[in-house]
Amino acid sequence: MLDVADDPYSRDVLLIGGGHAQVAVLRRFGMQPEPGVRLTLVAREPHTPYSGMLPGYIAGKYNWDDLHIDLLKLSTFAQTRFIADEVTGLDPEAQTVTFQNRPPLYYDLLSINIGGQPGVAFEGDQKVVPVKPIGRFLPAWEAIVASHTEPEPTSLCLVGGGVGSVELALAIRERYSEMFELQLVTADAEILQAHHRLTRKKALKELAAAGVEITTDFQARDYSNGLLTAEDDRTVEADHVLSVAGVEAQTWIRDSGLDVDDQGFVNVDRTMRSTSHPNVFAAGDVANMVAQTRPKSGVFAVRSGPVLARNLRAAISNRRLKTYRAQKTALALIRLPGDRAIADKGRWYQSGSLLWLWKDWIDRRFIAKFVDLPSMELTVDPSGGLSAHGLDTGMRCGGCGAKLGADLLTRVLKRLDASRDGSIQQGIGDDAAIVDFGSSRIATSCDSFRAMITDPWSFGRIAAHHALNDLYAVGGTPRIALAIATIPFMAERLMEEDLYQTMAGALSVFDECDVRLVGGHSAEGLELSLGFAVSGTVSDEPLLKSGLKKGQALILSKPIGTGVLLAAAMQQKVRASDVLNAVATMDSSNAVAAQIFIDHGCSALTDITGFGLAGHVAELVSASQCNVKLNVRDVPVLSGSEQLMQSGLQSTLQESNEGTFALFTIPSEITARCRLLADPQTCGGLLGAVDSQVAEDCVQELCANGYPSAACIGSVTGADSSEIAS
Repeated sequence: MLDVADDPYSRDVLLIGGGHAQVAVLRRFGMQPEPGVRLTLVAREPHTPYSGMLPGYIAGKYNWDDLHIDLLKLSTFAQTRFIADEVTGLDPEAQTVTFQNRPPLYYDLLSINIGGQPGVAFEGDQKVVPVKPIGRFLPAWEAIVASHTEPEPTSLCLVGGGVGSVELALAIRERYSEMFELQLVTADAEILQAHHRLTRKKALKELAAAGVEITTDFQARDYSNGLLTAEDDRTVEADHVLSVAGVEAQTWIRDSGLDVDDQGFVNVDRTMRSTSHPNVFAAGDVANMVAQTRPKSGVFAVRSGPVLARNLRAAISNRRLKTYRAQKTALALIRLPGDRAIADKGRWYQSGSLLWLWKDWIDRRFIAKFVDLPSMELTVDPSGGLSAHGLDTGMRCGGCGAKLGADLLTRVLKRLDASRDGSIQQGIGDDAAIVDFGSSRIATSCDSFRAMITDPWSFGRIAAHHALNDLYAVGGTPRIALAIATIPFMAERLMEEDLYQTMAGALSVFDECDVRLVGGHSAEGLELSLGFAVSGTVSDEPLLKSGLKKGQALILSKPIGTGVLLAAAMQQKVRASDVLNAVATMDSSNAVAAQIFIDHGCSALTDITGFGLAGHVAELVSASQCNVKLNVRDVPVLSGSEQLMQSGLQSTLQESNEGTFALFTIPSEITARCRLLADPQTCGGLLGAVDSQVAEDCVQELCANGYPSAACIGSVTGADSSEIAS
C-alpha cells in the first residue's frame, strides 16, 4: 500500500467507465501505485459484465458472478475512489466532468472507457431492448423471461447479423427452447459477412437446426404494435425485439469539444491519447483509433488495457508514451450449443468441442484476474502505531463503526456531572440536549466520524443526515448547522476539491431539510472526517428515552447491517451492489419517519447508530425502567449483511457492542441475525414506541413514504427482564 504520508497526492487521474481496458488499469495501479497520483473511478453500474461470456450466461452455463467484475472490490484493491454515478457532460478546457445531481469533478488526466449507447437504426417502443450496454440489458432480459406465462411460445426477433446476434439466438434456443419462437433479421446480404465462408456455412446450419428463421436485406425502420417494419415496408411479427445492431457515441461525448469522428467517437492516436486534448485518453468502443480503425469489439479493449495503463502512468509523469498496435484481424471464438465453438481468424477456420473448452478457459482466466486479486503488503500500520504495544492491528472501521465502545463512554459519563443546570431537560446520554430558556426550547447535538466510503460527496450527505437524526429523534426541527471538517494532507488544490465535494454533499441535504449551514472549521489531518453541531427548535414536549410504556409496539424504520457491510467492503469481501444499497439507505432522511411516529402518538424515539440496535434498545429500557421483547426474525436487515456476519466478518465495534446482550435473556444459540442486533449503524433508522393498536397503520404509512423495510420488531412488556427471541 502506498504511504500517503511520504507521497501526498498531487495529481488526480479520473477514470470514466469500468470497461475491459479500464479494469486492467485499476489492476496494474493496484499492483504498483504511482507516487503522488490519486485515481478516481466513475461508473454507472458497480458490476461490469464481460461481453465474451454473455451468450454462455444466457444459455445457463455461467451464473451472475461468473460474468461480472466487481468494480468496488477492484477499486479498493487499487486504492481508488469509487463513485457510482453517470457522467452527463465534459468540459475539457476546465478539466471537469459533470453529473445530473452532484457537483463537477476535476481531473488532471482523464481516461474514458464507457462503450457506446444503443444504436438508433430504427425507432421502437418499450419492447425493443438493446443488448448494449449489457448492464442494462440483463435486467430487461430477465423481465422478458419472467413475463412469459402463456403456454404458447412468445415471438422474439433479434436485429443484427453479426456474431453477437448469432450467439444470442443460439443461446436462447438452447435454454428456452419451448418459450420463444426466434427470428433473426439483418440489413446485410448474409449473416457474419465479415467472417470466413465456412463460419457462415456452419452458423447457418446451426441456426436452421435451432429453428431460427433468418431474413436478410431487412433494414429495420420502426417497431410498433407487434410489427417490425423494414424500409421497403416488409414486416415481421414479434412480441419482443432485441437490438444487436451496434452502438453509437453517447451525446455528451459528441458534444464535449473533443475531436470526434463522424459518429461521435473520440479520435485517438496510436497511444490512445485524444488527438485534440493531450490529457484525455480513450479506449474500447468509445474510441476511434485514427490510422488503425477497428470494429467495435471487446477483444480490442482487452488487448489495449495494459498499454493504456502504461501510458496513463507515463503521461502523468511526462514520460514517453508507448504505441498500441491493434491487431488487424482478431480471433473470433463463437459459442455453439452443446459446449462447442467456432474459431475464426482471417483465412483460418475450425470448429468443435475442444474450441469451447479453449474459449471457456480464456474467458474464465480473464475474469479471474480481477476477482482473485493478490494481497498487497501494508506499509502503513492501520492501527496508528498501536501494534507496537500489542493492541489491535486490524483495519479500523469508519462511520459509526469508529466510535468509542458503549462501555467506555458509559464509564466516562458517570465521572461527569455536566447536566447540573436545571434548564437542561435532556442532555448527556440522550440523542440531543433540550435546553429550556423559558420563552423557547432549543434542541442541540453534535456528531462526527471519519469517512466510511471513498465518494466524498456521498460521504458529506451521509454525515449531514446522521447529524440531523439526533434532533429528529427528540421531536425537534433542525434549523442551523456548524461544520467541522478534516481533510487529508495533499496538494492544496486537491484539498480544496475534497473539502468542496464533501461540503457540497452535506449542503445538498441541509437545503432539502431547510437547515442553514452558518459556518464551521476545517483542519488538516491524516484522513477525511466530517461532523456537525446542529441546533433546532422543539415546539411540543420532547420525546425522551424514558417514554416507553407497557403494551406498546416497537417499530424500526430502516434495516440494519451497515457496520458489517462497510467492514467487509474494506476487505474486498462483499458485493458492490450490497454496499451501494447500504449507502442508499444511509443517504435517506429520517425527517418524514419522525413525523409519522409523532402523528401516531409515539412516546419514545431514538435513532440507531454506533451502539447497534440492541444497545439503543437497552438505553430506552434503562431510562424507562421497562422491559422489552425483541423478535430477531422480524428485524429488517440489509442484503448481504447476515451472510457476512455468518462468515465471521464484523465491524471493529461489534465485540464491544455485544456486551449489551448481557442485559437481555438471549437464545442459547446466538445466530448471525441475532449478532446483527449489535452491529454498529451509520445513519440508521428510527426506533419508536407506539400503542399496539396503531402499530400496523404506522408501519404501513412508513412503508408508503420511503421506508419500505419498516417493521414492528417487538413490544414493551411487563416481564422481569428484557428478551431477545429468535
